[in-house]
Amino acid sequence: MDKITQSPVAEAERPAKTPDRSNRSAALIATAVALPVTLLVGALAFANLAPASPAAAPDPSPTAAQPHSTAPVEMAAPTLAERPAIVCRALLSQLPASIRDLPQRPVTAGPEQNAAYGDPALTVACGGAEPEVQATDHVYVVNAVCWHATEQADVTELTTVDRETAVTVRVPHFYGEGLQWVAPISETIVESVPSAGPVPSGCTS
Repeated sequence: MDKITQSPVAEAERPAKTPDRSNRSAALIATAVALPVTLLVGALAFANLAPASPAAAPDPSPTAAQPHSTAPVEMAAPTLAERPAIVCRALLSQLPASIRDLPQRPVTAGPEQNAAYGDPALTVACGGAEPEVQATDHVYVVNAVCWHATEQADVTELTTVDRETAVTVRVPHFYGEGLQWVAPISETIVESVPSAGPVPSGCTS
């Protein structure tokens, strides 16, 4: 029997095998899914490596404590007679280190007769003249001390009218009602400044 040998021509003319269409579709789908996943992973990695932006500084709270001046408060220190000078020294030596939440501050003159607290400064001056109280004026008794009040542009000026030596407290309007600030000062006045008359009728009613 003769051996049959295929000719090169016949081999070349044989049609090529057609690729499986289902396999190609699956490959395309896998590529389409893998590409966005790869991009997402890359974006997350870049975000983790990028330096974090500095956090914005918080806005200051309107109720946050603000720094207060500790500079000496300018006050006059008129020369006092011997007796008022003694009384004022006694008063100043017993004044509290703070009035409510206002710390005491130094003064430019007369620390034996003047004191100041807070910023803006609430001031205490001992040894001045008593005001002339008119019949229509109001006087106020606070912790057994009688005060006469005068409203000025920026402050309420309160002066004792029932003491041997007058004491004047100037309360900036910034702090609200002036009379509420003289309560602790009144307690010290009762202990160190003797009362004296005559006094306005409103002080005894």
